[in-house]
Amino acid sequence: MNKHEDIIRKIQERLSTLSKSERKVAEAILADPKTTIHSSIAKLASRAEVSEPTVNRFCRSLIGSGFPDFKVSLAQSLATGTPYVNLNVEPDDAPGAVTTKIFEAAKNNLTRAQEILPESLISRAVDVLAQARRIEFYGLGASGPVAKDAHHKFFRLNMPVVAYTDILVQRMAAAGAHSGDAIVVISYTGRTLPLIETARVARATGASVIGITNPDSPLTEHCSIVLPIEETEDTDIYTPMSSRIVYLTLIDALATGVLLKRGPEFNAHLKKLKQSVQDTRLPKTDKHK
Repeated sequence: MNKHEDIIRKIQERLSTLSKSERKVAEAILADPKTTIHSSIAKLASRAEVSEPTVNRFCRSLIGSGFPDFKVSLAQSLATGTPYVNLNVEPDDAPGAVTTKIFEAAKNNLTRAQEILPESLISRAVDVLAQARRIEFYGLGASGPVAKDAHHKFFRLNMPVVAYTDILVQRMAAAGAHSGDAIVVISYTGRTLPLIETARVARATGASVIGITNPDSPLTEHCSIVLPIEETEDTDIYTPMSSRIVYLTLIDALATGVLLKRGPEFNAHLKKLKQSVQDTRLPKTDKHK
């Protein structure tokens, strides 16, 4: 049995030897380990009624490192899906069952995201994007394709739009931003150090920084507006799947909101773009309609 598989047992075995404050941490974790996986250190400390250093001290005594690594270990000990693939899929699932699980997970996560996304924040973000002198989308890793999809949606709206997925280019672009620019930073965990630093640099220039990220993450500290999407997949263990659908859907909502701000007269511009690609496709026939 490895260190991940027996971590809960370790906690149970050490309960009697822990200090009063560390015992509170252990009991809070054992009472709801799944919530702990998705909690910030501040939330766990509050739930256990202890300080954040106490939580870190407890984690180091157990696994030799701090709270982020402890969460990974705890998640791996609780994992029921196929590690490094998908949270909901079991190794012996048939293709039909896999499809059903992934579709259901996407639907559930979309519903949950819709419930917690305040309309007021969406409206503020749309206003900032609609009035921006220039829009830049930043994403790394699995968030990179989401940033590129955002560029694909927004460039049609007749405004300067770029998407950067390179760390150094992001940093230079952020340093060169100005007041009136909108920088959209996309990060599922909100813990990616280069993106956090880039957001800080962009904010210091006076640009508006919109974060699409985990609401309890360090990235939020450097954002003008945070569009919160809770972590539902531990990307240290699983490939991001349904979470990516949520991010793409939110991008669609923002782009549509900005489009509506343009007014009905903007339809002529969109029609011109559509017509420009018509001769690149075979005409529809009755068979292919």
